[in-house]
Amino acid sequence: MDDLDKRILNILQTEFPITAEPFAEIARQVGISEHETFERVGRMKESGVIRRIGAIFESRKLGFASALCAARVPEASLPVFVKTVNAYIGVTHNYRRNHPYNVWFTCIAPTEEALRAFLDDLREKTRVRDILCMQAVRKFKVNAQFDV
Repeated sequence: MDDLDKRILNILQTEFPITAEPFAEIARQVGISEHETFERVGRMKESGVIRRIGAIFESRKLGFASALCAARVPEASLPVFVKTVNAYIGVTHNYRRNHPYNVWFTCIAPTEEALRAFLDDLREKTRVRDILCMQAVRKFKVNAQFDV
């Protein structure tokens, strides 16, 4: 990633333009063409720097179930576990921590039953049984943006 990619990432995560042509606006802000902006974003998505670009909705108000989950994953099982978690469309964050529960992720599902089914499926596919599911009792909004 060069400085231009970093500028684009900062705009994507903090000031995404709500316009008919948001990438044209991002291109204008960083001084390149819309085409080059698309190419750069595409490369960052292909390389895994960008996982997804999308809106964040109040899932609970839409009737969805969501949870913060923590898993105790053996080192040798990490690649398969992470790949399996990331394949689930409802996972919004997935990160490693220096903690006995070393992989933490958040997920959203259409129902409580679907959330439980996802976690059961994850346990079955990865053979990782020690997964905690912590649903919010009270919500706190933390601004998770990273200045790149």
